[in-house]
Amino acid sequence: MRLNRAILLTAIGILATYATPQRSLAQSPGGTVVIATTQVPRHFNGAVQSGVATAVPGAQIFASPLRYDDNWNPQPYLAQSWETSQDGLSVTLHLVRNAVFHDGHPVTSEDVAFSIMAIKANHPFQNMLAVVDKVETPDPYTAVIRLSHPHPALLLAMSPALMPILPKHIYGDGQDLKTHPANLKPIGSGPFKLTEYKQGEYITLEKFHRFFIPDRPKLDKIVLRIMSDPNAALVSAERGETNILPFVTGIRDIERLQRASNLVVTNKGYTGIGALNWLAFNTKKKPLDDVRVRQAIAYAANRDFIVNKLMGGKAQPATGPVAPGSLLEEKNVETYKFDLAKAQSLLDAAGYPKRADGSRLSLTIDYIPGADEQQRNIAEYLRSQLKRAGINLEVRAAPDFPTWAQRISNHDFDLTMDTVFNWGDPVIGVDRTYLSSNIRKGVIWSNTQQYSNPKVDELLAAAAKETSPERRKELYSEFQKIVVSEVPIYFIDVVPYYSAFSKGLEHLPNTIWGVMSPLDELSWASPPKT
Repeated sequence: MRLNRAILLTAIGILATYATPQRSLAQSPGGTVVIATTQVPRHFNGAVQSGVATAVPGAQIFASPLRYDDNWNPQPYLAQSWETSQDGLSVTLHLVRNAVFHDGHPVTSEDVAFSIMAIKANHPFQNMLAVVDKVETPDPYTAVIRLSHPHPALLLAMSPALMPILPKHIYGDGQDLKTHPANLKPIGSGPFKLTEYKQGEYITLEKFHRFFIPDRPKLDKIVLRIMSDPNAALVSAERGETNILPFVTGIRDIERLQRASNLVVTNKGYTGIGALNWLAFNTKKKPLDDVRVRQAIAYAANRDFIVNKLMGGKAQPATGPVAPGSLLEEKNVETYKFDLAKAQSLLDAAGYPKRADGSRLSLTIDYIPGADEQQRNIAEYLRSQLKRAGINLEVRAAPDFPTWAQRISNHDFDLTMDTVFNWGDPVIGVDRTYLSSNIRKGVIWSNTQQYSNPKVDELLAAAAKETSPERRKELYSEFQKIVVSEVPIYFIDVVPYYSAFSKGLEHLPNTIWGVMSPLDELSWASPPKT
């Protein structure tokens, strides 16, 4: 995939949600789209926070330098063109001249430079922009990104969910970007502006009439309706009370939505994500600081049962940190095929013999709320399954995503279920989980396992700047073998994401980033029936 030439094209579309009755959704010319979500955002600033909860509304509020089509091709957005130097050490962005923020201030190269350096300093994907030395601004509409070495994934990192352009005149006031008050009252230059956020209930986004792409967005309003009960979200889609239900992972839920006559159900729009479902270990907390204990849990867990029975064979097994289907995936790794005797032997060797009651040790497992089949159900299964090896497992529920994220990011856990994205390239979405330098307390989806191996750090640093595809593959292969053998994470499956859309919607967000892209093209061909 070549990412070093400018390709001029246009846009994409995404987002909606609210509890407004269906009869009112299509009364204004562009209409309203309601998106159902179980995710509660901590805030909307994707420069310092990753994840679906922030990315879906954030991609509507903030614009980025580039956007992507469904074939991994970069498309113009705030940057109308760009070029990479022959030595790969600089990328020059030529900005559109008519973009303004929602408060009327023009978007300039100063905002781009400020945002890139802010993301480098604050984003949990520390390796994503680590090679950026500086951003020069020779004029208001030219930004030159200077690199310490070539960056194979830089253009991909300019996607909406990864590089929101922040207004420097608001965020450059010296306050901590992670806790900046504007994170909950954001001003961006995207197709929609935030008009209301009732935490835990809904997010209302309205058309920005000075959006820099002519005749967009098509919709007047997007509402994200936050629903803590996944089944209620399904019912709302079936009844036409919501128009988009993304990130559906439950096999039975997918089949149920496919039977609804008012919906179009597709698995398109997720190719850039590479979503892996896994069990993470707090490697600095006893007894999980002993690799033998982690390996014992892996041998006792029985991935085959989880994938074939709990998920009905619909999910693809995952055995390593790079998602299946990637050209960089290493298949020749230890798979930890179910072996209870081996698990017990490892626990014996680690100093946890079986007691009279059959138990050896006790641990707690957390999970992300709102995704039962991929999270809670597996946690509950592991509670009974690991007991066979003498491990008493307590399942600890969180009332919402922010609570779970606070626990995990502050290393207040033993084991946790988690779903983490590859984000298209290891430099962006994989390295962050394993780099010693990315152990950052308080930052979710950093190296929250506190895993540290100097050899892994060395391999990832080399692969991040390697321009030869063959050599890059070798480096990542060695990395994958080490990580799988040391088990900071037990890999389970590739999340089978689907989206359900109301019939009558056109220009669906089927790009590599799906609903984490701007929904400026999304429109109603005909209003939903009332």
